[in-house]
Amino acid sequence: MRRCHDHLVRKIAAVLDLSWVHAELAPYYPQIGRPSIDPELMIRMLIVGYVFAIRSERQLCREVQVNLAYRWFCELGLEDSIPDHSAFSRARNERFRESGIFRRVFERVVASCIEGGLVGGEGFAVDASLIEADANRQRSIPGVEWNKQLDPEASSRAVKEYLATLNDAAFGAATEVQPKFVSPSDPAAQWTGALKGPAFFAYADNYLIDVRFGVIVDVEASRAIRQAEVGAARTMLERTEERFGLKPQRLAADSAYGSAQMLNWLVEKKRITPHIPVIDKSKRRDGAFSREDFRYDETTDAYTCPAGKTLTTSGTLVNDGATLLYLASTRDCAPCPFKARCCPKMPARRVPRSIYECARDLARSLAGTDAFERSRHDRKRIEMRFAHLKRILRLGRLRLRGPRGAQDEFVLAAIAQNLRRLAKLVANARPLAATDPVPA
Repeated sequence: MRRCHDHLVRKIAAVLDLSWVHAELAPYYPQIGRPSIDPELMIRMLIVGYVFAIRSERQLCREVQVNLAYRWFCELGLEDSIPDHSAFSRARNERFRESGIFRRVFERVVASCIEGGLVGGEGFAVDASLIEADANRQRSIPGVEWNKQLDPEASSRAVKEYLATLNDAAFGAATEVQPKFVSPSDPAAQWTGALKGPAFFAYADNYLIDVRFGVIVDVEASRAIRQAEVGAARTMLERTEERFGLKPQRLAADSAYGSAQMLNWLVEKKRITPHIPVIDKSKRRDGAFSREDFRYDETTDAYTCPAGKTLTTSGTLVNDGATLLYLASTRDCAPCPFKARCCPKMPARRVPRSIYECARDLARSLAGTDAFERSRHDRKRIEMRFAHLKRILRLGRLRLRGPRGAQDEFVLAAIAQNLRRLAKLVANARPLAATDPVPA
């Protein structure tokens, strides 16, 4: 190993401490019977697999068997045996998932990045990328034929996980829209044609990064639809604040996160400046006056039309309680010379206004500013993280099925990316030791 002093495993070993794993997993292992396989060894092997894009656990065992660098990182001697590949499946589906150990490892790596000065906390970016699910398109069934009333005891693990997440906003409760097709082997995977090519089953890998050095501060799996991705962004922001005490001053994202509810949540509840394009469908394309042609007066809570007439609201909420309608008088509209351009098919003009319009106005006012343009530039770092994930770590298609399988793969991949980042940028970083305080 003297000639391999600059090998990546040496750099990662210098910033990674897993001595706390045994105490964390002790309640999940029996005290009697045959000794179990060392969980720290298995986690080290999984980290090797994701860091070096070894996608098969069979291949991973073969590589660790013959590669001295991998053996050194896994703390194995030349004569030490390698766990069988089947041991990973059982440990992952039982002890590792029950204990949430992958999440704990991820959080410790993030804590090491914070200690190493790689997380500024001033600006975050959020986005999602589609990862193809391990589901055969040829064996899918139409969504109308899919029956959610299944017996969990007679179902596969992936189906059990799907049934357990039907009320989860990231999966079953994300939308009531019936999917076009469903995969019986992984029903939580979403049939999507969002990439403008052939449709496929996919999960959304959601990242929340600190834009200073592109460190991933949180990761979440969800269905590949906008509502679920926006919900995942909120979950990640709240969890990051809870676990690390980090709340950004600004959040950069694309227009998918520019809904009125999301902007209002950021502005009013979290006090985070949204550098996000607003989703606005009020622009008229038929030549008629758009809402922006009407002037709103906050003091009188009324709109003034281009002809100088007033539109008021009764206070009745529509569109699921999210919109107020401001109505003009028929007496004002009937003789108005602008009627043909304002409300040609209606007796009087109506202007809808979101109850979250103040947050939308704030987001609009930020567009084009120097800070907004800087956030647009910073947001490229999250796209680079996804490109690295798919091209270097080769996670273009999942191996594991079900919501928890997707979550495990995404968290392990995020651990690998942060470790590579930490090893590259902080050569002398100290790993978070077992005795160091960590987020609760």
